[in-house]
Amino acid sequence: MLSVLFKRKALTQSDTASSGLWQLAVRRLKADRIAMMSLFVVLCYFVILILSLTGLIASNWNKEVAVSYAPPTFLGAELSQDFADKKIEVVQALPENPVDPLKDIIQKLNTEIATEQVTGTPIDYYGVTDPLAEDIKAIDLQLGGHLLDQEQQLKTTLAFGADKWGQDILLKTIKGAETSILVGLLSALLAVVIGTFLGAISGYFGGWVDDVLNWFYNIFTSIPYLLLVLAVAAVLQQKGILSIVLILGLTGWTGVFRLIRAEYMKHKSREYVLAAKAIGVSHFSRMFVHIFPNVSHIALVQISILVVAFIKSEVILSFLGFGVPVGVVSWGSMLNEAQTELILGKWWQLAAASIAMAVLVTAFSMFTDALRDALDPKLK
Repeated sequence: MLSVLFKRKALTQSDTASSGLWQLAVRRLKADRIAMMSLFVVLCYFVILILSLTGLIASNWNKEVAVSYAPPTFLGAELSQDFADKKIEVVQALPENPVDPLKDIIQKLNTEIATEQVTGTPIDYYGVTDPLAEDIKAIDLQLGGHLLDQEQQLKTTLAFGADKWGQDILLKTIKGAETSILVGLLSALLAVVIGTFLGAISGYFGGWVDDVLNWFYNIFTSIPYLLLVLAVAAVLQQKGILSIVLILGLTGWTGVFRLIRAEYMKHKSREYVLAAKAIGVSHFSRMFVHIFPNVSHIALVQISILVVAFIKSEVILSFLGFGVPVGVVSWGSMLNEAQTELILGKWWQLAAASIAMAVLVTAFSMFTDALRDALDPKLK
């Protein structure tokens, strides 16, 4: 009877020891209100990411739905009309060329173009009637009315305004969040996989293997990070999400390597690893089956840290012109466009992208700090 009780107690203690770190971390996170609020904000962004990936929202982000630079609704449509009047005044104030026989026609067309950008009313420049117009309208009705969307009346205001091309800033920000978050997640996973694998090999084997990998580590860390990123981007010479993921992942593994290497150097001489070696367990099993579960919390924390860092790096790359290609939107490309719009006093695209990025980065950073504290065994 006593042997059964002792056995049950030993099993209970074993289960507690094996899962105690994670259970304690979950309890600490639940008790931290700031961490829970930050996690809620991050989860909201991930829900938006999933909805955008599936096409349920922001699928028509590049559709022209409003006049050029339509202001946010709370500013009113008068701002758009004032902008049109200023453009017309600028066109009419151009110096006239007395020798040019087409000056009157050009001035009239410029005035009509400025008016069209505000009202959305198409101009008949040639006075020619399209003989296929009725047939196209009939086909459009059969297809659900999507071909001739450009003929719909353009809005003068939107909830978050419009850009130069009349695209909804809100939908554009959501689609940009999809690109930026995807880049941050995939780049962080790639960097952590590379850093964990190299750090495990370096810390476990030591010797000349450790010397060679440390030599590579010193080379990467001796080059300024932004310069290294731009150099890799120049070598790849291709714009796209995959290229950005490779650029950031191949340059951001050094911090993970240093931490994982130190943990493997500490764990490789412990009793459970020596016992596994005594019964003939392979090096690979000892590295990734026995040691890695005891250091996996470090990799998890590094993923959350690098996601934030790589989202900001993607914004910098896109802002400098090394980011997403034409036709793909991200927060960085929005900020790149907004710098010229800001000169014209059109600040809403800059505000939307900046606020969306700031909220996510702040929430993710606060949750990462809480997760790191919760998984720190020194704080038990």
